[in-house]
Amino acid sequence: MSLTKLEALFADKLTELQQQGLSKGHEKIITGMRSAANGFGPRYFLEGFGNRAFLRMNSNSYLGLATHPQVIKAEADAAEKFGTGPGAVRFISGTYQPHVELEQKLAAFHGRESAMLFSSAYTTMTGVLPQFISDDTLVVSDALNHNCIINAIRLSHPASKEIYAHADINALDKILEAYKGRVKRVCLVTDGIFSMRGNYAHLNKLNACCKRHEDAYEEGIITIVDDSHGVGAFGRTGRGTEEYSQGRADVLIATLGKAFGVNGGYVVADSAVVAYLRETSPFYIYSNPITPAEASAASAALDIVNSDEGLNLLEKLRVYSAYLRVGLKEFGFKTLQGEHPIVPIMTRNTEKTSALVAHLLDNNILVTGLNYPVVPQGDQEIRLQVSAEHTKKDLDYLLAKLAEFEQ
Repeated sequence: MSLTKLEALFADKLTELQQQGLSKGHEKIITGMRSAANGFGPRYFLEGFGNRAFLRMNSNSYLGLATHPQVIKAEADAAEKFGTGPGAVRFISGTYQPHVELEQKLAAFHGRESAMLFSSAYTTMTGVLPQFISDDTLVVSDALNHNCIINAIRLSHPASKEIYAHADINALDKILEAYKGRVKRVCLVTDGIFSMRGNYAHLNKLNACCKRHEDAYEEGIITIVDDSHGVGAFGRTGRGTEEYSQGRADVLIATLGKAFGVNGGYVVADSAVVAYLRETSPFYIYSNPITPAEASAASAALDIVNSDEGLNLLEKLRVYSAYLRVGLKEFGFKTLQGEHPIVPIMTRNTEKTSALVAHLLDNNILVTGLNYPVVPQGDQEIRLQVSAEHTKKDLDYLLAKLAEFEQ
């Protein structure tokens, strides 16, 4: 037995990915961090870069809760009490008190009857969406939906799939009109916050469009929303896209690994739906849950978001995101309007994107560059992500280094 023949094919595939601009390349390894000091936020050390300390402008930890003392203590205390791992899947003695308490808190936070934890938001989507799709179901998806939605649809084998132009309600309306009498059920699936741009789905308009057509479908129209970048970072109280757009998903999916600063994913819905998912979703049934310690840490993070401290962190996030957008415009960089802490620099050119990423790395700033075909041709960008851990001095330093870049 040998992998020699396959290894040659793998090498060719890796070369192809590199030529297409799809290769992720070598991972930068964080070896340590330095706490906030002298008016600057935390700095991070990378393997191979000596004593250089880097400003992270590409972290999903929007509220900085991963280093919050209350969150760390909750995880440490639970690890002491329950150990480092669950030791089993949920239905084989792998359910611990912190799992149940967190699910109850998440359901209440989102105003739902029930919640269910998964090991990540990616596995939540791939574990949930197929359970709503039969061989008589149409799936309708936004053109800029996340990869987890794309792969969940592939796993589902629906009767038909339609992609509507990004955020185009009229296009959605035409699809729903065209499929009347052809399928029994429709699953409309969308991101809440779109991770490349930081813009949001207008759930109120999506709801209204679905309501106009729902009676024509024997089994109705189900809305499934992944708001992993929205929950905890968007809306006045951190309830995400639902709060901001005044719309509501039938099934809401989100993560504990971004604004809440821990790990894991979850779904909230009516109790009957969650009960059905516990019995049918393979990613829940056959995979270990997050650890009891992670569940305790996430519960502590949720308490913070649900407090006056959380409101202050969210306000700081909004203020700093607005400050960065204004600064970018002043220095001649194009960005997109909005209130989310994803603040893209629209370079619209692959060479410029790569050059700007390299320039910022030379100046100890970590950013993410997104080039074609990861994003459409002409939509190349640098994705900046603001965190409540950042300070005004951090943002001023970033803007000063951007100003030095030869555009």
